[in-house]
Amino acid sequence: MASPDQDLAPVLDTDGVRLTVDDALATVTLANPAKRNAQSPALWRALTEAGRLLPGSVRVVVLRGEGKSFSAGLDRQMFTPEGIAGEPTFIDLARRDDAGLDASIAEFQEAFTWWRRNDIVSIAAVQGHAIGAGFQLALACDLRVVADDVQFAMRETSLGLVPDLTGTHPLVGLVGYARALEICATGRFVGAAESVASGLANVAVPAAELDAAAGDLAAALVAAPRDAVVETKALLRGAVDRTYDEQRAAERAAQARRLRELAGLGE
Repeated sequence: MASPDQDLAPVLDTDGVRLTVDDALATVTLANPAKRNAQSPALWRALTEAGRLLPGSVRVVVLRGEGKSFSAGLDRQMFTPEGIAGEPTFIDLARRDDAGLDASIAEFQEAFTWWRRNDIVSIAAVQGHAIGAGFQLALACDLRVVADDVQFAMRETSLGLVPDLTGTHPLVGLVGYARALEICATGRFVGAAESVASGLANVAVPAAELDAAAGDLAAALVAAPRDAVVETKALLRGAVDRTYDEQRAAERAAQARRLRELAGLGE
């Protein structure tokens, strides 16, 4: 696939993460195809920094992975006794007290949280393998466009672990509890057709058309009035935690803000 950000000077380009910005559109690229965009604490720190570096002009963020795989999950070196140089091993993490271990995992999760900010809409363009941490990174985004060769899998349970990179909440929201449990507990692959049918993905396209499809969706989102999109996203994200009457009230309050803004009466 041709990179949509290849002609732009990167705002960030480190530890397998590249961020480019073209006015209202930002592209975050996992840029270590030789390792199938395997993830490490260094990559998570870079992803967190990419979120901090987004200019206020950005309305849509496209997340993509170079090469045949979006992300094959955790760097397998993390599972070895020696681990990754300069990073804590799994044994090191396990030996920390409750507060220290909790803080370490919370820091890792920061790479996965900013994609749902109300002021942006995030799109994951996913091809090939999206396994474990790769699956959870795709789930961190608001929308998913997938190639017809996509293979999602949550393999943490088979390793004796749980998905802890923020993926469980959106997965249950998208496919329901029973399907989410089955996907996580079995670790099986979920392909393109099932991804669309189950709500995991918005659309599936031939692999050669993936970047173009994500770009078309991004352009449609950028074309919509920004404040209306921000308010609508906030309404939809909060709906699951509100009662029907609370959601009605939230709709009224949001519409009042929009009407006053359009009438030039906003604060």
